[in-house]
Amino acid sequence: MCEANVFIKDKEAEKYELLLEAVDKVIPGDDEIILESIFGERKIVKAKIKEMMLLDHKINLERI
Repeated sequence: MCEANVFIKDKEAEKYELLLEAVDKVIPGDDEIILESIFGERKIVKAKIKEMMLLDHKINLERI
């Protein structure tokens, strides 16, 4: 399994919150990121990637 859970936070926030589980596709754009899960869910967020921990199956985003 190669899926990751995606978490997001605002710049001022201290903690990341779960945004989408079991993401298998991340498509970065100029000012947005498209996320697709193995369950067919799709989210588009205005954010940037802060950290990817692939061994832990986690991706952290920060809203822009």
